[in-house]
Formats: sequence, C-alpha cells, structure tokens
Amino acid sequence: MISLLDIAALLLVLSAAFGWLNHRFVRLPHATGLLVMGLLASLILLAVEALFPDELLYDELAGTLRQIDFTQVVMDGMLAFLLFAGAINLNLRLLRNRAWQIAFLALIGTLISTFIVGGLFWWAAGLAGQSIPFGWALVFGALISPTDPVAVLNVLKNVAVPEAVQIEMQGEALFNDGVGVVLFTLLLGFATGLGEESFTAASALEHLAVEAGGGILLGLAAGYLAYLAMRAIDDFSVEVLITLALVAGTYAAAQKLGLSGPLAVVSAGIVVGDLAPRKAMSERTEGYVSSLWTLIDEVLNSILFLLIGLEVIILRFDLPVIATAVLGIPIALAARLVAVSTPVLLFRWTGTLSGRNIPFLTWAGVRGGISVALALSLPDDPSKSLVLAATYAVVLFTIVVQGLTLGAVARRTLPIELPRGLEAPPQP
Repeated sequence: MISLLDIAALLLVLSAAFGWLNHRFVRLPHATGLLVMGLLASLILLAVEALFPDELLYDELAGTLRQIDFTQVVMDGMLAFLLFAGAINLNLRLLRNRAWQIAFLALIGTLISTFIVGGLFWWAAGLAGQSIPFGWALVFGALISPTDPVAVLNVLKNVAVPEAVQIEMQGEALFNDGVGVVLFTLLLGFATGLGEESFTAASALEHLAVEAGGGILLGLAAGYLAYLAMRAIDDFSVEVLITLALVAGTYAAAQKLGLSGPLAVVSAGIVVGDLAPRKAMSERTEGYVSSLWTLIDEVLNSILFLLIGLEVIILRFDLPVIATAVLGIPIALAARLVAVSTPVLLFRWTGTLSGRNIPFLTWAGVRGGISVALALSLPDDPSKSLVLAATYAVVLFTIVVQGLTLGAVARRTLPIELPRGLEAPPQP
C-alpha cells in the first residue's frame, strides 16, 4: 500500500518528465502532449504484458493507479480550482452580450445532445450485437454531451478565434458542466431503477432548476462576500488566501446543500474576476492573484491530462466492445452538430449568430476528464464496460484529433479579425 505522498510524487515526476520530453522533442501543445505520452506509455506496458506475461511490472503499475480514485480526484479535488481559474478570466461584458446563446447551448443544447446520443448509441449498439438498456444509453448521452471546460480552455490557448466566438465557447463549457452533472445524476437513478417510479420530465426539470439555480445563487453571494472582504484590506497574501478559501468553501458548501458545486464556483469566479481587479485589488495584489491561478491551472491541467492517458492501463475491453465504442465518435459529433445548429436557427433574427460558425463550434466540442470521471463513477453493471469504452473513445478523439486540428478548422471557417487600423477600406 503506497502513501498519498508516493502517488503525488509519481504524478509530478511523470508530468515533469513527459512535459520536458514533449517540449524538447514532440512539440505538441503541453497538456495534449502529456495525454498522448501517458497513453503511449500505457499501450507499451499492455504490449509488454502480452509479450511477457510473467513480468510483474504491469501489475505493479496498474495496482498503483487503481489506488488513485480518478472520480474523487477530479470531481472533489481538481475541478473546483480549474473552473475558478477559467471563470475569473471571463469578460463579463461579452458574456452579457451573448447570455441567451450561452444559456441555450448550456441547457437546451445539452438536453438535445443527451437524447440524440442516447437514442443513436442504443440503436448502434443493438446493430453491433452489443445490447444496452435505453436508460444506460441515456446515461452515456448525459456524461458525454457537455463540453469539458478544462479541455476547451486548454485548446483555446493554442487557437486564434474571434473574441465573440471564444466567449461563447468558454461560457458554454463552464456552465454546461454543472447542467451535465445534474442530468447525469438524474438519468443514472432512472437507469438503475432507484428513481424510476418518481422520474418524470417535470420532476427532472424541477430538480435541474433547483440544483443549478441554487448553485448559481450561492456562487454569486459567496463571490460578492469575498469581493467585499478584499476591498476592505490591502494585503496581497490575505487576498490570495481569500480566493483559495472562496473556491474550496463554496464548492464544499454547495455539495452539502445539494446544489451544483461547478456552477457555484463558476459564478463566484465571474463575480470576483469582474469586480475585484477594478475596485478591490491593488496592482501588486492583482499580479499575485493572476500568477497564482495561472500556475494552479497549468499544474492541475498537466496532472489531469496525464491521468487521462495513464488510466487506460487499468481498463480491460474486449475487441467487440471497443469496435462498438468507436461508433460513439460520429454519434457525438452528429449530436453536437444539431445542438449548435438549433440556436443559430432560433436566434437568426438577432443577427448575433452566424451559420458560418457551425462547423467550428461542432468540431470544438471537446470532452475531457469530467466525462471520464463520471463514467468511472458508474456502479457495477454489465453496461458499464461499454459506456466506459465509448467515453474513452470520444474523449481521446476530441482532445487529440479535434484539438490538434481545430486551428486549421478555424482558419477555414471563421471570419478573420484584423487589428484595429488594418481593416479593409470600404468599397465604393
């Protein structure tokens, strides 16, 4: 039995070593490079086990990784801090200008995608000879439909897109995460029979409204209290500590109250990120706070993406299951296409949405560690292996293939924004 310190040391050493190798030789984007190298290391160990079954190296490493509760590490550890790090940098003015579009994508778009993915995956699995109950297919739809805020924000670091499109992607990813977790919990109860008798569309929407709305209100209140506390003093060390306490305290309180922790932390981050730099922080404090959360974002991102790659080593899938799981990739893309096309059609009269953005927004639907964490948290059931395999297939495809090609898609589909003073002159 290894200690928590041993596990932390292993992950940090691997992150640093793989990060150096990637920067020196591979030159992929940092987090994506760590995921790819972790995945390759896992596949090499699986090959070694197949060729030399008497070797104990695989069993020792797999046993070590099994001691890491991926779901708890992500959902109860990293997630709150990563969401806050992304939320404090949101431009509130642009967020307000596109509030309806973001709200539609985060709520209605996630619902649409969940049922499209669930229905198509249930049908495709049946055709492939891998039967899965419809309720479990909907669970897969719920955990794979929300775009992952950590993965999306990481991809956007390496892609130049117009500011309006960027804020739409950031806002959707930060808010639909909370919606997706609530929907996943409801549908899992339905699939396992725990809430089947009381499960109705009205009760599901009511539960979603209470948990999501309550989380947002809690985050707004906590964020404003933190802002008032920071405005009353001028001490960078205490103000940095306040931001850390805000994240941990708000997320923990939301979980105790049965509210959405992710939405609470995002709301708190938006409030602090907008008010504190303008009215509460000195220039020195702002520099320390910004540096701290940039560092937290980079370190936790590195460990998370490495873990996604390494977790493959503890999974055992049959070839028919893997073949069926790969069908989840085009299904997720098709559902994403419908989800992002719907608001364009409904809000076309506003003039703020363009059909030209649809290909980019479809391809930018990156999934990540949250989907994997939710899949690993599923109770033991014959359907779990298929859902887990499909989740990994979609996550790896979106991060590696879609993430690395998103820049090319942006250049081909999005309008180019010229710097001020270089705009094309009006035509006579």
